[in-house]
Amino acid sequence: MAMPSRDKEPQIVQQAMLLDFWCLVGWIEKLHWLDLAHENLHRLQLCPIVVCKPEDCCVGDGALSRRDVFSRSTGTMPEVNTDSLDEQQVQLLAEMCILIDENDNKIGADTKKNCHLNENIEKGLLHRAFSVFLFNTEDKLLLQQRSDAKITFPDCFTNTCCSHPLSTPLELEEGDAIGVRRAAQRRLKAELGIPMEQVTPEDICYLTRIHYKAKSDGIWGEHEIDYILFVQKDVTLSPDPNEIKSHCYVTQKELKQLLKKASRNEIKITPWFKLVAETFLFRWWDNLKTLNRFVDHKNIHRM
Repeated sequence: MAMPSRDKEPQIVQQAMLLDFWCLVGWIEKLHWLDLAHENLHRLQLCPIVVCKPEDCCVGDGALSRRDVFSRSTGTMPEVNTDSLDEQQVQLLAEMCILIDENDNKIGADTKKNCHLNENIEKGLLHRAFSVFLFNTEDKLLLQQRSDAKITFPDCFTNTCCSHPLSTPLELEEGDAIGVRRAAQRRLKAELGIPMEQVTPEDICYLTRIHYKAKSDGIWGEHEIDYILFVQKDVTLSPDPNEIKSHCYVTQKELKQLLKKASRNEIKITPWFKLVAETFLFRWWDNLKTLNRFVDHKNIHRM
């Protein structure tokens, strides 16, 4: 088979670990090859990966420079041994997250692995995320306890679902945060087994955003602009034990008791859940039927 013309096919540009801007340009004939490329590059620990159209990557008027293509991920990325980590969770580290600036403007893409290394976070690497708060029709909030296999904040109690939109066309779409809401639907299915028809993007209310940074341990951490999403529906649950250790519905009183236990270090909770619970959560919870008056898509709450 003849090699396609470079001006007609997407390019994969990768930055070598030890050489400054040493690029490898490849081509992809079918969309599913992209996943294979990400997986293979992850095994070689070559990063980051940025996928762009030829008109975006080439030189010339209106084209992106190499600095733009690599966005904030210039420089050698740290190499971290993942041999001791859960195999399924390590595979997810190859997913491509959306890099953003402090005003939530897209500036590129990088692996989940690179986005969650403290060494990169301290240099300012910031990505887009979301947190889902799902209530049943009895106004009880669904909590999960993250599995021991999780790389960041294992064994911690947190809100219903926390994850990242990926750098894919459907989840990059920004109008009314539709891409983020699609990602939330996908992860509710992946983590909790909630059928996708039970929670659609239209069922999910995007309230506001928070910006926070937190270390999980000496290697891994979080630095996110986190979209806060509310849902109220009765759903069918079938959690993935690799993602979730336990789950339960709680009343406001029960959650306050859980937060007190966390303050006494009897249990662990995630930092983003703690921030939301201590600021906005109970006021929103009291007004589930009139959430529209709390919608704030203009401000990003720095926490």
